[in-house]
Amino acid sequence: MKHMRSVLGAGLLIVALAGPAAATSEASDGHARQYYLSLGDSLAAGVQPIGDPDQAFRTNDGYPDQLFAIARQEVPKLSLVKLGCPGETTTSMLEGGICTYPHGSQLDEAVQFLKAHRAFVAFVTIDIGANDFPCTTDLSCVPSGVASVQANLPVIMAALREAAGPDVPIVGMSLYNPFLAYWLAGPDGQQFAQATTFQAVVPLNNLLEGLFAAAGAETADVEGAFSTTDFTTMVPLPGVGNVPLNVARICMWTWICAPAPLGPDNHLNAAGYGVVADAFAAELGY
Repeated sequence: MKHMRSVLGAGLLIVALAGPAAATSEASDGHARQYYLSLGDSLAAGVQPIGDPDQAFRTNDGYPDQLFAIARQEVPKLSLVKLGCPGETTTSMLEGGICTYPHGSQLDEAVQFLKAHRAFVAFVTIDIGANDFPCTTDLSCVPSGVASVQANLPVIMAALREAAGPDVPIVGMSLYNPFLAYWLAGPDGQQFAQATTFQAVVPLNNLLEGLFAAAGAETADVEGAFSTTDFTTMVPLPGVGNVPLNVARICMWTWICAPAPLGPDNHLNAAGYGVVADAFAAELGY
């Protein structure tokens, strides 16, 4: 997802890629090292407004870091490879242009890594598509964003599946809705919060789930974890009063309701990244 102040980064947090010779060594040295490959946009990079500006606000509290900690309890020799790029769209994931990778685009880098370590990849996660929808105050970008995702995501997923082989779990994720925070702005904001949910986020998540499934991948149910469609259950939100459950969760688990200078920012906080990590872990069986 894109930072509301449109901060993009060129820093890169990856494990150095090894060639086929290194992969052969892994197989012969008996260490049984395995890899978790994390792909995507700023969420895969753990971006928060409290992160280092020189590293595009990356943190080590993102969902890949927290999922890695969960999975490592069962796979002690697991290593995390993070390729996520703040601001990445489905187009830039294919073509490059935002973050710099030795082999070209983020997809090129991922494919090279998967081919070099094919026998040792435990699983792959990916979040992508949110930045294909740059509008923030209306739904005008939805048709073009949907067209972009429909055109690009099948290409991305097919390349990953071919490089990883048929047996490596690949898990994408559905999206939460930061625009639920508009609920706090009054009747017009509440109408917009509902419109973004049912006219944009839910249909997009259905599209993502279908495209992931077509590539033999699963979907972590982040939409469900955030109770994205629950406008009925009312709960107290500190400093505000009673609000729908989905509004409370978006305020508690992201920076979207935070006051300046840290907010409003649609990125997850550490607790929110933990919720996403748990959704991935449930899908992976950890």
